[in-house]
Amino acid sequence: MSIAIVLTISLLIVLLATPQVKTLGLKWGYVDQPGKRKVHQRPIVRVGGIAIMAGTLISLLTFYGLNTFGLNIFGLTDFSIDAPQTLQISGVIIGSFLFFLIGLADDIFSLSASKRLLLQAIVTCLVWSLGVRVEHLPIPFWGALPTGIFSLPLTFLWLAGVTNAINWMDGLDGLAAGISSIAAGILALLCWQSNPAMALIAIALAGATLGFLRYNANPAQLFMGDGGSYFIGFVLAGVSAIGLMQPSNFTTVLLPYLVLAVPIADMARVILTRLSDRKSPFFADQRHLHHRLLQAGLSVKPAVYLIYSLTLWLGSWAIALHVSYGLLLVTISSLLLIATSQPLWKTLPLTLFSQPSIVPPR
Repeated sequence: MSIAIVLTISLLIVLLATPQVKTLGLKWGYVDQPGKRKVHQRPIVRVGGIAIMAGTLISLLTFYGLNTFGLNIFGLTDFSIDAPQTLQISGVIIGSFLFFLIGLADDIFSLSASKRLLLQAIVTCLVWSLGVRVEHLPIPFWGALPTGIFSLPLTFLWLAGVTNAINWMDGLDGLAAGISSIAAGILALLCWQSNPAMALIAIALAGATLGFLRYNANPAQLFMGDGGSYFIGFVLAGVSAIGLMQPSNFTTVLLPYLVLAVPIADMARVILTRLSDRKSPFFADQRHLHHRLLQAGLSVKPAVYLIYSLTLWLGSWAIALHVSYGLLLVTISSLLLIATSQPLWKTLPLTLFSQPSIVPPR
C-alpha cells in the first residue's frame, strides 16, 4: 500500500505542477535555445526539474510526516524507521534538494564546471555525515572491499559521478527521464526487502519521472534542465549507496553498477576519449551514445527506445542476481533489446568507432 500511495502522490503532483512550471519558465525567460549540439528547433523551457523535485519530495515528506506522528492513513505507516535510517533518509532528502539547487543555479546563471564540482563536494561532506556513504566496493576475485578511510572521497566520486552521468544523458527528448524511471523502479525492487525506506524514495522518484515523461517525451514541451538531472542523479546514487553499497555482500554491492551501467559507461567512455584527444573532460562535443545513434541514422524516438531497452536489459540482470524470477525479465528484456536494436545491426559497429563531430562548447 505504501508503494502505491507514494507513487500516486508523486505522479499526480508532477502531472499537475509541470504545466505551471512551463508557464512560469516562459514568463521568466528560462528557456533552452536551439544550437549545434541540440536536437530541438525552438526555445523550450529548461526548468522542468522543479516539478520532478516537488513531486518526489512532497510525496516523501507526506509519507514520513504521517509515519512520524503515527497516523496510519491508507496504510501509509506499515513499517517502522529507526534513528540511523531517519538520518539517512534526511541525508537523501536534504542532499537531493541541495543538488537540485546547484543544477538550477547552473540553469539560470551558467556556473563553471569547477564551481559545480566544488558545491557538489561540499554537499557530499554534509550528507556523508548523515550516513549517505559508500562503504564497500565490488572487486572481482576479491569480494566487497571496505572503503575505510576512503569512504568520503569514494562517496563523492559516486554521488557526483552518477549525478553528472544522468545530466550528460539528458540529450534527447524523454531520454534521461525514461532511463531514470526504469533505474528507480529496479532499485526499489532490489531494496524493498532489506531497506524499504530507500525503496520508497526510489518509488517516489519513479512516479515523478513517469509523470514528467507526459510532457518531456518527443516532441518535448519542456526540459528538466540541470536542476532536474542533478536531483534525479543524486537520488539514484544516494539510494544505491545506502540500500545496496553498505552491506558486505559482493553481489549486492555490484547491483547498482548494473542498474546504472548505461549512463556510467557512457560518461566513462566520453571522458577517456576526450582526454585521449587532450581535451577537457567537460569539453562539449557529440561523443555521447545518443549522439552516436543519431549519427547512425536513427531518429529521436528509436534512439531513445533503444537506450531504454538497454537500460532495462542490464537492470534485469541485476534483478536476476537478486531474485529467481529475474531470469524471466532477462528473457523478455533481451527480446525487447533485439527488437529495438534491429535497425542498427549493420551500421552501429562502424558508427560507434568513427570520428565524432566536434563542436565548440556552449
